[in-house]
Amino acid sequence: MSDSSPYEKGALSSVSGDLTVAKIVFLVIAAASPLAAVVATLPLAFSLGAGSATPAMYLIAGIILLCFAVGYAAMSRKVVGAGGLYAYIAAGLGPVPAIAAGFVALLAYNALAVMLVATFSYFSQMVFVSLGITLPWPAYAAFAIACTAILGYRRIDLSARIIGVLIVAELAILGIVDLVLIRSFGVDAFPASAFDLTGLGQSALGLGLMFAFTSFLGFEAAALYGEESCNPKRTVPLATYVSVAVVSIFYGVTSWVTVGAIGPDNVRSEATEKLGDLILDLAAVHLGQHVADIMTLLLLTSLFATLLACHNSTNRLTYALGRDGVLPRALGRVHPKYMSPARASVTQSAINCVVISAFAAAGLDPYLNLSVSMSGLGTLGLVLLQATTAFAVIGFFRKRADRHWWRTTTAPLLGGLGLSVAAVLIVVHYRSLTGVDNMVVNALPTMLAIVALIGALYALWLQRYRPAVYAEIGNITDPSSLESHPTHTGGKTR
Repeated sequence: MSDSSPYEKGALSSVSGDLTVAKIVFLVIAAASPLAAVVATLPLAFSLGAGSATPAMYLIAGIILLCFAVGYAAMSRKVVGAGGLYAYIAAGLGPVPAIAAGFVALLAYNALAVMLVATFSYFSQMVFVSLGITLPWPAYAAFAIACTAILGYRRIDLSARIIGVLIVAELAILGIVDLVLIRSFGVDAFPASAFDLTGLGQSALGLGLMFAFTSFLGFEAAALYGEESCNPKRTVPLATYVSVAVVSIFYGVTSWVTVGAIGPDNVRSEATEKLGDLILDLAAVHLGQHVADIMTLLLLTSLFATLLACHNSTNRLTYALGRDGVLPRALGRVHPKYMSPARASVTQSAINCVVISAFAAAGLDPYLNLSVSMSGLGTLGLVLLQATTAFAVIGFFRKRADRHWWRTTTAPLLGGLGLSVAAVLIVVHYRSLTGVDNMVVNALPTMLAIVALIGALYALWLQRYRPAVYAEIGNITDPSSLESHPTHTGGKTR
């Protein structure tokens, strides 16, 4: 059989950028939000999940995601599309699963974007009240939406530079805290019991893995920037490996030294008592209150960086679906000056405005109502999308001559199975993930199934009544054509 695939052919996209490996890494790490995950999610993992064995959960999750990344990297060398995982699923499983996955991804990304606006607003209000500035939370939400709308409208390179500065700052403060704790406790900062799973029950193990996987959310975004990168055949896979490695190391080391600093026997009770203040209090005790205050401010910049990265990811998926004709074609057009998916950006900003305004008008809490309801929905949606993509890699390479037993079969199979387990764990323990007993909130996962069904039925409708549109689904470009095209080189113009 020929090595070429119809999904590797197609018209070049008009989006343009000059993204290097470093810039994509910053965008991807921002989506994972290490500082926010350490401050907000790590205490929950200690309290509700694996307790002192939480570092082992991050290790297991990191290994599974590295297996996923192996197949993801192999796919990115063959397929380039602004739709990211939607494009990969189209190439590996076909248009019907792709549109179903695309609709699920749209719901998940938009839910996470709304959640991040609400979370940023909630914590901003808390921080500025302590400084004597009293504003309602919708004011901070409006500021966040306006900033992301302006940056998302422009060329991606600007967002990447701003995110780069913010990510360096949050990784630096986490690194400083880790080094000080290691200096203070020595070898006791790395207790061997952190990798002892013998005392864990099924529930603790499941919850521990669930919180570990949720901390990695966003790492799959590298593929969304393939058309705007320099030499996508190299930058996307390399950026993916670097991102997963960096995030895994920071989560693993930080959780390990935290267990050592608090004590394996005390970490669960301490986390249950302090929750979001656990890491900040630890920093205040060992580095001083001024460092804890800096971490609090960097938490806001971390949330904003994550929001901006999520906004850009959502834009590119919307743009790809519009370009393929799945959504209105207008959404698939780019700005003539910035070469960005500007219309998709405006649409996403409008969705944020509508949802945030509705919750504000109803007098609901931005964190307990809005953030909680959207976070679980977005988390589950993206984990399902990642799992489906892993199996799409196997499908894409199944009959190709360049298939490989590890890169295109075994590794993505292990990654897909691991991510499927993560999805099951999230569904089973969904109430623990949201932290509320609200029946409406905890029934939200059914929306993902409904949206996927609508997407599949819509794809079948397109196949019958608009076959030309159906044939364009997953309009993907072979990276080699980007490199050899006379006027386009991975986002560069000659």
